Amino acid sequence: MSDGAQATAAVAAAAATAAGFAMPRVGMGTAVQGPKPEPIRRAVLKAIEVGYRHFDTAAHYETEAPIGEAAAEAVRTGAIASRGDLFITSKLWCSDAHRDRVLPALRQTLRNLQMEYVDLYLVHWPVSLKPDRYKAPFTADDFEPFDMQAVWEAMEECHRLGLAKAIGVCNFSCKKLQALLSFATIPPAVIQVEVNPVWQQRKLRGLCREKGIQICAYSPLGASGTHWGSDSVMGSAVLRDIAQSKGNTVAQVCLRWVYEQGDCLIVKSFDEARMRENLDIVGWELTEEERRRIAGIPQRKINRALRFVSEHGPYKSLDELWDGEI
Repeated sequence: MSDGAQATAAVAAAAATAAGFAMPRVGMGTAVQGPKPEPIRRAVLKAIEVGYRHFDTAAHYETEAPIGEAAAEAVRTGAIASRGDLFITSKLWCSDAHRDRVLPALRQTLRNLQMEYVDLYLVHWPVSLKPDRYKAPFTADDFEPFDMQAVWEAMEECHRLGLAKAIGVCNFSCKKLQALLSFATIPPAVIQVEVNPVWQQRKLRGLCREKGIQICAYSPLGASGTHWGSDSVMGSAVLRDIAQSKGNTVAQVCLRWVYEQGDCLIVKSFDEARMRENLDIVGWELTEEERRRIAGIPQRKINRALRFVSEHGPYKSLDELWDGEI
C-alpha cells in the first residue's frame, strides 16, 4: 500500500460513537512541555498534508492557538476544504472544573482555536484545582473537592449550545465512570485514557463496551522521554520479537494492537517520517498467537498522576484517585 493510500485508509476509518458522530481512529497529539507555537503550527500543517484529520489538544497544553492557526491556513491554501474536514478535541483543565467556569473555559478554548465549536470536549481529570492553578507541583492548598455532577451538568450545557459536538472524560476509573453514568442526562461519548500493551485497560474496556462509550487511547507507545513516561512499552522483548518477525517497527505493532481493540488512538510525533509510519497500521494485522503473547505482557499503569495525590487533598492516595484499579 502506498503512503498516500495508508494515510487515506487510516483517516477514513472512523469509530461511530453512541453519540452519533464519527471520530477518526488515528489522531495527532500535541501535548508538549511549555509553549511551542511555531513548531506546533508547522507540525499540524505537515500532519494535514500527510493525511491526519484528528487533532488532540487541551487548555493545559497551550497548543490550541497554533492548531487554530494551522487549520485556518490549511483552509486558505486549499489543503482542506473547510474546518469541517477536521476533528478537534480539547479538554477542560482542573482549575476550570467548577460549574461556573466550564462554559467560559470552553469559550476561551474556541477563541484560541478561532473556531465556533470543538468536535469533542473532555474533562481532563476527575480533579478540581483552585482557579488559575495550571502548573505542577501543586500544594495541598491548591485542591478543591471535585463536584462531578456540577461539572458534568455544565459540560452538558456546552453540548446543548452546540459549542461541543460531543462531550466525554479523561482518566476516569471504572468506579468514577459508573458514578457519572448514574446521573448523566447526556452520557459521555468518549473516555480518553492511557492504553498500550503494558496497560491494556481490560476492566474499563468491558464497561465501555457495555455502555457504548468509545475509548480513545493516549500514550499508546508508553510516552518514553516525557517526565512521567516509561520505556517499558517500546523496550518490550515480546513486542520487539513480533515486530522483527513481521517486518514492522515496535511502534507499529503497538499501534496496530490498540487499533484492533476498536480504540481511537492519539500518536505524537512531529517528524514527517514517523507521522507516516504511525499511519501505516492498516492493510495488515496481528495473528492470534501474536495477540495471545501481547495479552500475556505483565500489566503496569505508567501515568499514575502522583501530582494529584496529597495527604491533605481530596485524593490522599493512588488507591483513592484510581479506586484501587491500578
